[in-house]
Amino acid sequence: MARTAHSRKPEARLALAVALGVDVIGGEPPASIHPVVWMGRTIALLERRAPCGEGRRLIYGAGMVALCAGLFVLPAWLLEQSLQRVRGQGGALGVALGTVALGLCLKPAFAVRALLRATADVGAALTAEDLPGAREALRSLVSRDTATLPPPLLAAAAIESVAENSSDSVVAPLFYFVLWGLPGAMAYRVVNTLDAMIGYRTPRYEHLGKVAAYLDDLANLLPARLTGLLFVLAAPAVGGRPVEAWRVMRRDHRLTASPNAGWPMSAAAGALGVTLEKAGCYRLNLQGRQPTGGDVWRALRLTRAALALGIPLLLGLVAGGRGRHVGSRPAGRWSDRRREGVGALCRGVRRWA
Repeated sequence: MARTAHSRKPEARLALAVALGVDVIGGEPPASIHPVVWMGRTIALLERRAPCGEGRRLIYGAGMVALCAGLFVLPAWLLEQSLQRVRGQGGALGVALGTVALGLCLKPAFAVRALLRATADVGAALTAEDLPGAREALRSLVSRDTATLPPPLLAAAAIESVAENSSDSVVAPLFYFVLWGLPGAMAYRVVNTLDAMIGYRTPRYEHLGKVAAYLDDLANLLPARLTGLLFVLAAPAVGGRPVEAWRVMRRDHRLTASPNAGWPMSAAAGALGVTLEKAGCYRLNLQGRQPTGGDVWRALRLTRAALALGIPLLLGLVAGGRGRHVGSRPAGRWSDRRREGVGALCRGVRRWA
């Protein structure tokens, strides 16, 4: 007998809890079995074969998106369907095995521990006044040239990165897991990885990465704003005021070139009371002070507090949203509660923007 949507709610929550537990305890899987590493190698291989000519590169870039989606999202969908059958037909043991397996498969789509550890490395080096070490550690977080950055800009870059990547690396993939299961999380990870590798406005990538960059902007529209709101709510964890964080976010989120990155970054700047600057590009929260190594540690506390608020919210959305029959044909539309919740969030975004 197919089990009902109601009986699936605890399993969906447990799968997400398993994935989070594996991340906290074990971090990232080995590169040899990491799907995101496979994505990166596939994208690099395809890029080397890209043709010349603006129009041809634009079409080829769109084809890269479609091919990578097929290579990674379709297997995720087939795997989730198989696990649904295991949970639906294998009794209590099948439920346990299927749920744990789903959590293990979800884990590579997001990264909490790796993000916090990389940021902590920058904070530790700055606190020890080890500028070469801070610059080297920062290279794992940002693509900008770190060789000549002074301490305030090193600290700012680390804070900006942990704020933006709280959305890209944690909230967004889990958000799409809530909406569309494992295929949704993997689809987001494909688009985001493509954008990270080819989504630049340079002569080399302007046309090749245009489709990937557009899709990434679209995919992050809601998660980035949700992450910004979480930083606003978490401001008291670092002695900040939610009202001030909200004010800075509403005012400064448009200053970045990305339509999404400015939301969590400006909210973090307001919560921490610091100015976040990328030389020649933007300055967020001009009324703030220059950040220090100590502020990187405060940003880590802020991020942990924001995720501590956001993850239970996502677990609750899983409980209310992943309402399909196990072992039967997936439902053709979202559950009413999930649709209403996402609709409310969309209305909120329109008011913020």
